Amino acid sequence: MNYEVSEKKGESVRIGLREIEGGAYEITLDGETIHVDVASGPRSFYSIIEDGRQFEAMVDEKGAHGFDVTVGGRLFRLEAVDERTKLLSGQAAQVVTGPQRVEAEMAGKVVKLSAAVGDAVAEGQGVVIVEAMKMENVIPSPVDGVVKEIAVSEGDTVEAGFPLFTVEPAADES
Repeated sequence: MNYEVSEKKGESVRIGLREIEGGAYEITLDGETIHVDVASGPRSFYSIIEDGRQFEAMVDEKGAHGFDVTVGGRLFRLEAVDERTKLLSGQAAQVVTGPQRVEAEMAGKVVKLSAAVGDAVAEGQGVVIVEAMKMENVIPSPVDGVVKEIAVSEGDTVEAGFPLFTVEPAADES
């Protein structure tokens, strides 16, 4: 399967992803091929090993053909590439309205609040940091907007699905 990958609001590149066998994948990027081993954890948490280095990733499915992937505090958008999907997605842009509530993907401990109620945040900007499985996970804002509520405090323990914060989308300037 081919994907178009971009950092939020950044340039995109095409990558090829092919599962070799149970958890082993071949990834082709800019003509270079690497092999990775992937183990899934609870919900959408993954541990990736590439050339002896370990990475933790959180994957959030965005529709039938896309994913948001957070690795090392950086948010990437993966979109399946096929001409039909590109045509359809170009015709029906998703409009985000109303408050966007963000929940914990897995159980953990809140170690830092990076924004406060009333702060303007950009899509992909970290708002809360949750430590889970000995890894600090930056939980980003899903949209440009204003933090309307933070439902946790530093030191709180949260379970999967627990509300963390709410962002009110920025008004459309057009």
